[in-house]
Amino acid sequence: MTAKNTSIVLGKPYTDFIYEKVQSGEFATGSEVVREALRQYMHEDAKTMALRSMVQKSVDSGPAQPFDIDAWLEEKFGTE
Repeated sequence: MTAKNTSIVLGKPYTDFIYEKVQSGEFATGSEVVREALRQYMHEDAKTMALRSMVQKSVDSGPAQPFDIDAWLEEKFGTE
């Protein structure tokens, strides 16, 4: 994957944050700060999409059916 220079406009709170992270030595460049922020956002977005998919799967499965835990335990483990 080749890098591409992209111009973005950031407000002062964001540029201040980037500057602080670079000055602290946590990151070498502002680009590293932005890339890490995007990685974290992408990770959270993937989790959100997975959760939405699970919710939709649950909705699509129809209404809940009664569940008898005692019958299930009996079937699984029998009586002793």
